[in-house]
Amino acid sequence: MELTTKNIVKERLKNGEKIAAAWAQAASNITSEILGQAGFDVVMIDLEHAPHNTMTMITQIQSLKGEKAVPFVRAPWNDFVQIKQILDAGIYGVSVPYVNTKQEAEMAVRAVKYPTKGIRGVAGSPRAAKYGNNIREYLDTANDEIFLMVAIETPEAVDNLDDILEVEELDGIFIGPMDLATSMGHFCNPQHEEVQAAIKTIEDKVFASGKALATVAGDWENAKRKYDKGYNMLILMSDTTTLSQVACDRIKKFSELYR
Repeated sequence: MELTTKNIVKERLKNGEKIAAAWAQAASNITSEILGQAGFDVVMIDLEHAPHNTMTMITQIQSLKGEKAVPFVRAPWNDFVQIKQILDAGIYGVSVPYVNTKQEAEMAVRAVKYPTKGIRGVAGSPRAAKYGNNIREYLDTANDEIFLMVAIETPEAVDNLDDILEVEELDGIFIGPMDLATSMGHFCNPQHEEVQAAIKTIEDKVFASGKALATVAGDWENAKRKYDKGYNMLILMSDTTTLSQVACDRIKKFSELYR
């Protein structure tokens, strides 16, 4: 989608609508274009766990022109310099990983917002402002249009969730189930009863707050349960792991018959 100032996904999330998202983890403008053409609402470019850089991110944003998909990014860290570069590239949604306290959530807000609400550097030359051709329209609306969520991935974050949810400019919460499970001592086992209890605590508090709730869904049955429960945005697939699963399945079927 060629974005100007209006973030359609943020508006839909504020209205409580369901959003379908996909990871873009291959650092490829081809795979992000495929995801956009498929009709996803959000293509989440993953700068935390994938081999991206600023230029591959920009080519992926460009690949979504003409599609309804809005480019979001999972930032590599809660770092105001990195977040500034992400937003200047024309991203309209940011997920910040590993946020454990209200102070850290406020840091993420400050990184995303222009003064006086934040510390984001002001420039009219980047891609977000159409290289100087859309300066005031972008600068005047960016604080309102950019969607910000933070990831809850540790017991500390769960304990501090009430305080985190008090941050007014925070739009949503992302549950990172694998990191949460591992940080709770249940290595890569989000199905452990203690982890599930923590996830339920997060769900209950976020639903009551009116902020959006997002996470990953391994398959459609799991996704439907989460949507029906009240989740607003789910990552339904990845351009790497989903391809890997399909490829392995095809070879397994081939080998069963012909090897």
